[in-house]
Amino acid sequence: MEFPLSTLTHIPAIRRVLLLAVVILTAFGNVHGRHKVHKWETVEYSAISCRAHTASLTDFGGIGDGTTLNTNAFRTAVDHLSQFQSDGGSMLYVPAGKWLTGSFNLTSHFTLYLDKDAVLLASQDENDYPVIAPLPSYGRGRDTDGGRFISLVFGSNLTDVVITGENGTIDGQGQLWWDKFHNGELKFTRPYLIEIMYSDNIQISSLTLINSPSWNVHPVYCSNIIIQGITILAPVRSPNTDGINPDSCINTRIEDCYIVSGDDCIAVKSGWDEYGVAFGMPTKQLAIRRITCISPTSATIALGSEMSGGIQDVRAEDIVAINTESAVRIKTAVGRGGYVKDIYVRGVTMKTMKYVFWMTGDYGSHPDNNYDPNALPVIENINYRDMVAENVTIAAKLAGISGDPFTGICISNVTIEMAPKAKKLFWNCTDISGISSGVVPQPCDLLPDQGTEYASPCNFPTESLPIDDMEIQTCSCRKKIYN
Repeated sequence: MEFPLSTLTHIPAIRRVLLLAVVILTAFGNVHGRHKVHKWETVEYSAISCRAHTASLTDFGGIGDGTTLNTNAFRTAVDHLSQFQSDGGSMLYVPAGKWLTGSFNLTSHFTLYLDKDAVLLASQDENDYPVIAPLPSYGRGRDTDGGRFISLVFGSNLTDVVITGENGTIDGQGQLWWDKFHNGELKFTRPYLIEIMYSDNIQISSLTLINSPSWNVHPVYCSNIIIQGITILAPVRSPNTDGINPDSCINTRIEDCYIVSGDDCIAVKSGWDEYGVAFGMPTKQLAIRRITCISPTSATIALGSEMSGGIQDVRAEDIVAINTESAVRIKTAVGRGGYVKDIYVRGVTMKTMKYVFWMTGDYGSHPDNNYDPNALPVIENINYRDMVAENVTIAAKLAGISGDPFTGICISNVTIEMAPKAKKLFWNCTDISGISSGVVPQPCDLLPDQGTEYASPCNFPTESLPIDDMEIQTCSCRKKIYN
């Protein structure tokens, strides 16, 4: 029913107000099928910081239809919310929908929160990814000389940043990029999904990352980082789709993640040859816990090969590797310099592996021909204990560098069940030294068994790392629920 507003002039004032209200409510009822009504729901989540201000991407013109480009909406939202850095911080809520976007930057004291039904779709248009300079510790891009496409979600020189949600999804739509890589059509290095640089107090948690063009999560030159509850999925033959790559980072915790990758599930790095040596920023104080990895052509945890700034005090425990090339692999080469030392691994369960232990001193690849051939890496104090593996092709391939052996290797309480078609030489060892105890099958002569009388477990530190003292709070936000 419609009421011309002119008819209301003949009705007393109070009745006109009441009737007008009825007209408005009736109108809303008539369009109910065209305009959804909503209610508010409170969502709790865990974070290093809660926020005083919240906004939705739709407040800035975002349209989650999977085809509308939302790059400007994300950039405008973050720019607007950055004004609250000193006023309790802010959160950008990404509601349910498919949000096509190019690269956008984060700000400090900020949370990016993805609804459980939110999907960030990475644009496949190179123009949506500005080209930035190579990392100074690398000297060039990983795919090409020169610059690199900025990551989809990017931040630099920030503090107190949270990227989280209800296991919402970031989809890199990587097939186009993989094809360009295979066809030699890349002008610059492919973008990553998430990269945070020169930043402190970072949390990345409760997300699903799929089909990254290249690396998935790359904190670099950062400190105090928690990466938790991440699911990462990529085709097992996709190129360089590393899961999580802490790079020249201090005080990091990676835990409770499930990763299926075309490359290393976790790759610990610190710069490449002379550029990494000159930059001189190691990765150290790294805890890796409760990780499940599937990667038929790569490692569960790789140390290197870009390790020229040094890698020290890495503690990995409660790891599951399934149909994966190796458990923990150390990769380095002449010209790298740097060091990998004080590495502690325990509680690893493996099923269908090519190698259990793998160390490589001739990995090879260099950024250019200006590396120092006298820059030899130091590999020492490497500890493995309490490990079980089945259906293994080769127990170990441990190859140091002639004149620069890998030393202080300790392996204890390890049972390896060889595959029916395993290699006849279970252990292949050159240019290494160390000890073993309680290892089956018997290790190579360069790792002599200590015997039951002198056997003791390989080291694993009992003191906690500083990152374990980083407090997590229970935060809440309000989101619209549409009927």
